[in-house]
Amino acid sequence: MLSHIADIVVPAFGRLSVTTDPGSRLEPGSIIAANHTSLADPAIVIAALHRLGVAPVIMATAGLWRVPVLGRSLTRHGHIPVHRGDRRASTALDLAAHALEQGRHLLIYSEGGLPRRRDASEAAPGDFRTGLARLAARTGAPVVPVGQAGARRVTSGSAIKQIAGLATAPLRRPALHVHVGAPIVLTGDSTVRTARARAAVTSAWRTAAAHLAEPAALTA
Repeated sequence: MLSHIADIVVPAFGRLSVTTDPGSRLEPGSIIAANHTSLADPAIVIAALHRLGVAPVIMATAGLWRVPVLGRSLTRHGHIPVHRGDRRASTALDLAAHALEQGRHLLIYSEGGLPRRRDASEAAPGDFRTGLARLAARTGAPVVPVGQAGARRVTSGSAIKQIAGLATAPLRRPALHVHVGAPIVLTGDSTVRTARARAAVTSAWRTAAAHLAEPAALTA
């Protein structure tokens, strides 16, 4: 359902294009790791993945489950709430592992939050939390790095700027791009696995940003 909604909504707010590495594969039971820059980018990534025939289970902040209609829908479709800094946090990894074992695709945002920047510019992904590395070690699932650029052109910055961005995006229809990299298998200790995952997502983001001629892609 979220994929179909994203397919309808995203084209109204921007011009989405999608590219893939020659060796990219979205095999069942894969972990999809994407960079997180804006409240808009989950819908953009979901719409891009749907074009490639994938409707993932999403690991997302538990606060979304408190939104009345959205929360019920997320639960009904098997998406996974992440309670950060809570004893229930480990339950999210259990549910994620179970989804992967069932052959579902799992979308995870390892940065754990949005950047604090107020401008609409692009920047390389921030530090990754260890959940992705732990999940990959536990399940042996391949990790597919995904980079998105342009979401901050839809909405970013202060609350007022975010509302203004959403209101004007259908008129501006900014360019948006998602790039899907080749899958990797994470090995080594948690620190090494986390660093390798971040490097792969950064590479995918750099390709997406370069597609939009974002200066940040040349300096990251």
